[in-house]
Amino acid sequence: MVFGVLKDIKNGEYRVIATPSEIASIVADGHKALVQKGAGEKAGFGDEEYEKAGAKLVETAEEMFERCDFLAKVKEFEPCEFELLREGQIVFTCIHPAAHPEEVQALLDRKVIAFTAEDSHRYGSPNCEAAGKQGALMGLYAMLSINGGKGKFVSGLGGAPGMKVLILGGGIVGQAALSVLHSLGAWVTVMDINIGTLRSIGRQYREQVNTMISTRENIAALLPETDMVLNCVKWPKGRTDHLIDREMVKTMGKGSVIVDISNDVGVIETFHETTHENPCYTEEGVVHYCVSNIPGAIANSTSVAYAASVLPHFRNIMNLGVAAACGKDGFLRRSLTAYRGYLTHEETSALQKRPWIRPEEILGISGQELDMAPPATVSRSDNFISMKEVKL
Repeated sequence: MVFGVLKDIKNGEYRVIATPSEIASIVADGHKALVQKGAGEKAGFGDEEYEKAGAKLVETAEEMFERCDFLAKVKEFEPCEFELLREGQIVFTCIHPAAHPEEVQALLDRKVIAFTAEDSHRYGSPNCEAAGKQGALMGLYAMLSINGGKGKFVSGLGGAPGMKVLILGGGIVGQAALSVLHSLGAWVTVMDINIGTLRSIGRQYREQVNTMISTRENIAALLPETDMVLNCVKWPKGRTDHLIDREMVKTMGKGSVIVDISNDVGVIETFHETTHENPCYTEEGVVHYCVSNIPGAIANSTSVAYAASVLPHFRNIMNLGVAAACGKDGFLRRSLTAYRGYLTHEETSALQKRPWIRPEEILGISGQELDMAPPATVSRSDNFISMKEVKL
């Protein structure tokens, strides 16, 4: 099989989906590897390193799409790439399909076999860890007086108290942010809806971190005395209410900071997405840092961690075939988004009102003993396509 690493073209994206180390493993398995020139340059991996690992360099994206059986990249396909997709081609990237109907339509129209990377991680995405840790540091940057913040130092100084920080969500992102802020001496409270998660965090930090059940009432009570809020909540798409509304933001002190790491519309009413070029804005007197691609700021470390996490998926798909690989790994199976013109992603079906078919059915493996994985989201859809309607 011919495996290809595309150069990401999204604004502010510096990561690469596979480093020379992963290319060497793929070539050792007997496959061919093509890498678009410059794909890893901004992450610290030169073209010559990929060549030493056994890859062939390709000049253009057009040639990559034409020659590769399996294409991988970090972020969503851009509209200029839609028409380059080929029927039966395997693609693996962070599609975020439920939020990108035009991209989904292109995947269906081109009849590709598409995996959305963000749903494929058994132990959570390294990008989440990266976003949490770097997001905490970006929040401290936004807190500086030169950026409009209060000018508080995270751990305080002799005679001057440190920052009070509220982390919403105790998952991978929230715990990653906590690890940085606690080590730097911030006074941290973590809120989550899972009491077991809060107990675990309390034990891990020897009860030196405050924990509370996440409710609007508890959040509202803490905001007036909170210097920085980090949103690490995965908000169900389609919800119209807010966890923190505008009136609640107004209760925060002037120069306080909100870091919206999750970037899910709806959690914080005053949120709007920003970029690395223009990362902050001030609303209701509060500095907002809402960059959607925080891991891109530490492209080398994130690329190394991310590539290592997805290599087993690449090898299983190429060495075993799509059906066998999906049977072996339930997390890979739940990430299958489109298969030769048919939607196979439940959340996308639910939110876009499209009919879908379960991956195991269209792959013909439903009668086998399968590795199981929990649903990726809470969204459910019974808008099914029958196998009788499928024509492959």
